[in-house]
Amino acid sequence: MKTMKTPFKQMLTAVPADIQQEVDLEFAISNRINELMVQRGLTKLEFAQALGKRPSEVTKWLSGQHNFTIRTLSALSEFFGESLVRVC
Repeated sequence: MKTMKTPFKQMLTAVPADIQQEVDLEFAISNRINELMVQRGLTKLEFAQALGKRPSEVTKWLSGQHNFTIRTLSALSEFFGESLVRVC
């Protein structure tokens, strides 16, 4: 059995801060989309159909690894009736 010699937290310190921030934002957005879907009782299929997208695209959005465009964020904000991203 293989074991890791370097603790996970130590490996994370090697990741540049801008990359950590990017990943945090990606997951925060995907988590918020999921929360809003659950609040409205939408399945992935229903959500995808409502937006004219394929269910596989919604799966990518919910993965936390999708690089959202401003256009997509705007369309999702319009659909849910609230902004997914706030800029101060």
